[in-house]
Amino acid sequence: MEIAIYNISGQETGKKAVLKDEIFGIEPNNHAIYLDVKQYLANRRQGTHKSKQRNEVAGSTRKLKKQKGTGGARAGSILSPLFPGGGRVFGPVPRDYSFKLNKKLKQLARKSALTYKAKEDAVKVVEDFSMEAPKTKEFLAVTKNLSLEGQKILLVLPETNPNVALSARNLQNVKVVLASNLNTYDVMNAGKLVLSEGSVNVINQMFGQ
Repeated sequence: MEIAIYNISGQETGKKAVLKDEIFGIEPNNHAIYLDVKQYLANRRQGTHKSKQRNEVAGSTRKLKKQKGTGGARAGSILSPLFPGGGRVFGPVPRDYSFKLNKKLKQLARKSALTYKAKEDAVKVVEDFSMEAPKTKEFLAVTKNLSLEGQKILLVLPETNPNVALSARNLQNVKVVLASNLNTYDVMNAGKLVLSEGSVNVINQMFGQ
């Protein structure tokens, strides 16, 4: 598949970028996408939640009332979960939510996500560009020139570019990632996938093996 390459002024350069069919034109696997997104979100969870159980609550341990003869249920301690301020039954404890996935499955998920974007005509390729200084206004001008104003954008770069990353950092609908760090969640979460010319080569090399 060939796609036109634009410059940051929004004009076609006359060059074409090759998006390999084995990456951008496969039969998408929805379950692989689901598992990869699930893993990504699970790995981001801190898992530091905690509630106090019965043996951790502060309070008296004396018996509240006599065992028999009151006409009510037995009550041995104010720390019981049945009373206000008592411990919590089966409450959350710190845990690790992360889990592992097969490498081939993760690659299939990412190829499937890229294929969906290609099918939806939501992929745009721009010439490699840089900025002399971090300027959000200049970055907004670039998105306007590319007819992407107001859309949810994932900009993929071949290598670290601090000025471009800082220029986009304050924009709620823009995320900048390296091609080597591309993941299924970010691709599916974006409305438009903007690939710099150099990042296309990185992606083709990464997933075309």
